[in-house]
Amino acid sequence: MTKHTETEVKLYVTDLASVAKRLEALGAVLIAPRVFERNVRYENADHTLTPRHIVLRLRQDTRARLTYKEPPTEIIDLDIPARFEAEVEVSDFETMELILHKLGFFPHVVYEKYRTTYHLGDLEIVLDEMPYGNFIEIEGEADAIRVGIDQLALIDATRYRANYLRLFDYVRRNLNLTFEHLTFANFEGISVPQTAFEPPLGA
Repeated sequence: MTKHTETEVKLYVTDLASVAKRLEALGAVLIAPRVFERNVRYENADHTLTPRHIVLRLRQDTRARLTYKEPPTEIIDLDIPARFEAEVEVSDFETMELILHKLGFFPHVVYEKYRTTYHLGDLEIVLDEMPYGNFIEIEGEADAIRVGIDQLALIDATRYRANYLRLFDYVRRNLNLTFEHLTFANFEGISVPQTAFEPPLGA
């Protein structure tokens, strides 16, 4: 039976290469070498998904996947959010786009990343190169995540509960950016300080 719960933490890390070296020293297994991802986040006609923190996403990397996520809940003692997630692989990205369109959903925002995926014990650890900075996501059971953070010497790394698109919204507002999509082309030549990931006043 598929487990439809995602429990993970997101950490801001400037030097992904040093984290990769720690992972290799710990015996982590490289599951997927660095690969480019294109993600399309969808909305409905009434634009009610994003305000309710519901994610409907179509992703293309080495395969195509459709993902649905509900708003996160929080494991209080560890401050590690968990949320319902269901994902299915689809055989044809363009046909899935057409089906979503026919069902009344439309592309809301496109976002890109380069992702490298490791397994360390029961943890999945991904190194994400985003257009605005580098992050690590650690997914697994909450206790194992806490151990993994310690093993990787990331205790002092800043944790973010916001997803990449919410962080994108903060960055746009803090840096007065006007483009709508989180792409490498849009961020070319733009320096993003870590302070830009903080919620703007009034957010």
